Amino acid sequence: MSNRPVTLTVAAVVLAIEGVTAIALGGYAAVETIIGTPADVSSSIAVSAFGVIIGAALLWVAYGLLGAARWSRAPGVVTQIFALPVAVSLFQSEQIVLGVLLAVVALAGLVGLLAPATTRAMIED
Repeated sequence: MSNRPVTLTVAAVVLAIEGVTAIALGGYAAVETIIGTPADVSSSIAVSAFGVIIGAALLWVAYGLLGAARWSRAPGVVTQIFALPVAVSLFQSEQIVLGVLLAVVALAGLVGLLAPATTRAMIED
C-alpha cells in the first residue's frame, strides 16, 4: 500500500519490536536452559519455544499491518491490551524502567492501531 498512513506504520513497528523482543527472550531462555542448570528442564524448553513462536507470530502480524491486511488489526490490539497488565506488574515489582517502556510501547501500538487513518486504510478495497 503506497499511501500507508504513519499510524499504521507505527503500529507495525511496535508489533515488530515486540516480536523481535519475544524471540530474543525465548532464545535467551533456550541458551540458559542449555548452558545452565534449570530446576525444570521441560518448563524451560516450553518457555523458550513459547517465546520464539509468539515472537514469530507477532512478526507475522506486523507484516500483515504493513500490507493493511484486515486480519492483522485484531491480534495487534489484543497484544497491546495484554501488554498493559504486564506493564502494571512490572511497576508493582519495582522494575519501573521496564514498566514505563512497555506501557509507552503498548499505548503507542494501541493509538496506531485504533487511529482513524488506520481504520480508513484497513477498510479500503
